[in-house]
Amino acid sequence: MLSQRNYRAAIIGTGGIAHAHAEALIGSGGRASLVAVADTDAGRASEFAAKFGVPRSHGSAAELLREEELDVVHLCTPPQSHAPLAIACLEAGVTALVEKPPTLSLAEFDALIEAERRSTAHVATVLQHRFGAGALRLRRLAAAGELGRPLLATCATQWYRDEDYYAVPWRGTWESEGGGPTMGHGIHQFDLLLSVLGPWSEVTAVAARRARSVDTEDVSMALVTFESGAVATVVNSVVSPRQTSELRFDYERATVEVAHLYGYTDDDWSVTPAPGHDDVAALWAAGRTAGSSGHRGWLAAVLDALDQDQAPPVTAEDARRTMEFIAALYASAFTGERVRSGQITADSPFAQKMDGTGTPWEKVRNS
Repeated sequence: MLSQRNYRAAIIGTGGIAHAHAEALIGSGGRASLVAVADTDAGRASEFAAKFGVPRSHGSAAELLREEELDVVHLCTPPQSHAPLAIACLEAGVTALVEKPPTLSLAEFDALIEAERRSTAHVATVLQHRFGAGALRLRRLAAAGELGRPLLATCATQWYRDEDYYAVPWRGTWESEGGGPTMGHGIHQFDLLLSVLGPWSEVTAVAARRARSVDTEDVSMALVTFESGAVATVVNSVVSPRQTSELRFDYERATVEVAHLYGYTDDDWSVTPAPGHDDVAALWAAGRTAGSSGHRGWLAAVLDALDQDQAPPVTAEDARRTMEFIAALYASAFTGERVRSGQITADSPFAQKMDGTGTPWEKVRNS
């Protein structure tokens, strides 16, 4: 039986997503305690603390790290602050759990990896869709060879965000958000895709600004080839009135699908066996559980790893593969070229910033 301890946790940034983190911590069964929060808006931090029964609130991350004794910090701030705050946590010997996207660029991410190597603590990206029961079962059956070879996949994040959504100053710019729906919205779905199908080998993509008054793209599409030989399409959008998040995996012996919006349960998954492979349906049904893709399941996996003195999932190396995929998608879209894994080296403009050599459309927002 694993030795469990109680972890002292804090949240930096008390906006919308922080509520999901607080609820996960409170629902951890006593494995973690939310002891403090911080926000540059001290009033909002205080209100958040009162709502969730948090003992202390702080008006800055520096104050929190200086005055609190912590094991983990959940970073729920706007994207441009993720890397500096995560590095500050690592320098303080505190494990940083970073909301997506973890950084604005590959170069920033590599700096984060270096900071982790110098620290006794860890850094992990919050990509909770990997940890729902359906995803865990799919990866287990695929790894065991029960589904046969992966052949084809489709991945779609087609959401709708209006102009009011982009009225928030940090949204819609490369400098503060790092990208459009490819960075901030579709990342959950295609990260799950990558976690199932393994290493990707090349990407051909397009990105466009079709409807929103932003500097980033509002749609992107990619054709992806994997080292296994499987091929996939990836669609990311914030201009789609009928919102959906869908993944479909076609293996030799079955099609496995999930359709949801912002988070799935096991009921959102389905399996269709190929002729002669009805046993796959039985294998799938035998592993059904109630686990969803929310923050609670992800946090349980994080605490399990920490109990064993291991790096929490998703590790920096795991997240870098996803970030490299994003950079490759943008590089292909803005250069018109096919981009291979490993092609974006440290001196590439697409390593320094996701828009790399620049977009084919003009800026419309003040950074």
